[in-house]
Amino acid sequence: MESNGKGRGGLFPRNRAGRGAAAMKRHFRCGMVKMTDFTRVFIHGRDSSSRGTKGSFFREKYPEMLMDDYTGALEERMAKLERGLSGRKDLILVGSSFGGLMATLFACNHAPSVRRLILLAPALGLARLRAYDSTPLQLPVTLYHGKHDVVVPPEPVRQVAAKLFLNLDYHLVEDDHNLHRVFPTLDWDGLLEIANK
Repeated sequence: MESNGKGRGGLFPRNRAGRGAAAMKRHFRCGMVKMTDFTRVFIHGRDSSSRGTKGSFFREKYPEMLMDDYTGALEERMAKLERGLSGRKDLILVGSSFGGLMATLFACNHAPSVRRLILLAPALGLARLRAYDSTPLQLPVTLYHGKHDVVVPPEPVRQVAAKLFLNLDYHLVEDDHNLHRVFPTLDWDGLLEIANK
């Protein structure tokens, strides 16, 4: 990600002319879509980055989507995510693997700020989420998980998700952990609630 003027990377995407947040109000051509109504965020997995396959896909198709690179322990990653999203509302969070866990934890702690979650093979078994069982999330959650995922087995994730999310749209698909077959075929405009304007 290009610099936002406050160091390397950051959650404010910049276009080639150097305009960051101001560019978020613009309507793009050439297959890119208008994204000014909600704040959309992609959170990558533990061994990936915002420049991985999914991050590159979102950066090309949805250049105003916020994304950053996260390293270190879960606590460090969550602290950085909290700082980056502080004060933001109407968030649509897309989390992949460990990023799905991060998106879930953020939503559990900031439910009024989150519009919906889109989770891709989320690593929900890697943290203590039982503390949130007594107050499950009511926001819409769409979850895709590959049947052949050997990194994050799907059944334990489905069990946690069924307890944690009251409005869960669960899809067990013919794929692996990376969802390399299914991911590019999903209706991302629909999932991200992109206005057809």
